[in-house]
Amino acid sequence: MLLDRFRLEDHAAIITGAGRGIGRACALALAEQGADVVLTARTESQLDEVAAEVSALGRRAVVVPADVSDTSTLSGVVDAAIAELGRVDIVVNNAGGTEPRALLDTSERFLESAFHFNVSTAFTLTKLAVPHMLAAGGGSVVNISSAMGRLTARGFAAYGTAKAALAHLTRLMAADLAPRIRVNAVAVGSTATSALEVVLTNDELRDAMIAKTPLKRLGEPEDIALAVLYLASAAGSYLTGKVLEVDGGIETPNFDLGLPDL
Repeated sequence: MLLDRFRLEDHAAIITGAGRGIGRACALALAEQGADVVLTARTESQLDEVAAEVSALGRRAVVVPADVSDTSTLSGVVDAAIAELGRVDIVVNNAGGTEPRALLDTSERFLESAFHFNVSTAFTLTKLAVPHMLAAGGGSVVNISSAMGRLTARGFAAYGTAKAALAHLTRLMAADLAPRIRVNAVAVGSTATSALEVVLTNDELRDAMIAKTPLKRLGEPEDIALAVLYLASAAGSYLTGKVLEVDGGIETPNFDLGLPDL
């Protein structure tokens, strides 16, 4: 059956930023399809809640509290996957993000920090996981990028540049790791998570964003998780080096910070 290609029995996945939002949704989607998961993020209490939800689905969840921006912690995440689950088949590099900031208020340090958090972390975790994925017979890496990696708007020089770099890193890693390991990305549009709280709690802002989105709604974490499931599973086995745009159809930003001309 075609839908069996989405099944992930005997697979182990590492998900960063797994305590809430898109990371949580990805963990539950993969677990629902049969994968055991390693959950990492900074807040252990959130990870424990997600782990309980994974257990309720009948799958194993390994909680590894860590700040992925400290890349020295990432080897411990991979080690936990091997020690507890015996393998690594899937890596979802979801942790990331950078607050918007006007260009002249963006320091060199802020720009480099954005690159490190969004790009270096994904690079490092993927590189650490690759030997184990090869030992398991192959695998899939899914990076969570953003529509702002291809769109232009004021205030997003650091974040947009970092996400554009992550998208191209996806293509370059895919070339290096083919044919045994596939690497793809999801370019996320405006999604209803805590990162968008300022919009979700303001009717005027939310309605304006929805009006500027062709599909006339904001994304839900599950919309992204379903794309990740497709790319991570055998259903997406003929894709590598691709960036899947899950953004409601936007071709221009649907949120304006209102930064004035200089």
